[in-house]
Amino acid sequence: MAVPPLNHPCWQKLAGGALSKIKTQHLGTQLLAKRLERSTSPIQERALELHTFFTRWERILGNEISQLTTL
Repeated sequence: MAVPPLNHPCWQKLAGGALSKIKTQHLGTQLLAKRLERSTSPIQERALELHTFFTRWERILGNEISQLTTL
């Protein structure tokens, strides 16, 4: 499954706190979720960081990517 485009509403939801609902065993994703949970950066900045992360790791995050649009 492909990573949704940056303008997809899932990125705003994830950056707003829905990332904690993603079921993952990938340590990098878990650490990113905890860091962004505590972040005071604007939501747009966090959404961009999430999109970049999932695009970079698309090959190994198939299970997590399939969950993105169901939130």
